[in-house]
Amino acid sequence: MTVIWSPQARQDFWNNIDYLEAEWSEKIAQNFIEKVNTTITLLKNDNVLFLKTNYKNVYKIVITKHISLYYRIENTNLELLRFWNTFQDTKKFKL
Repeated sequence: MTVIWSPQARQDFWNNIDYLEAEWSEKIAQNFIEKVNTTITLLKNDNVLFLKTNYKNVYKIVITKHISLYYRIENTNLELLRFWNTFQDTKKFKL
């Protein structure tokens, strides 16, 4: 399965890392990166679906207590759409 990062997912990912390093620690940021890598491996290898969302064919998986990954699987592609921090204004959420 091929992993495709949307531009927004890539930006969200790095924004979350920057925030974690600035407000918490490098170790916490590293733990987040490891959890993301583990989650991607799980999704690629086990072909499981997590929480269905209101968006067509889009699912959500919790990475940490405050960050969720929105994704979809189409054919042989795992598309990472957003890494959403729950502290953000939900009115600004767009895929």
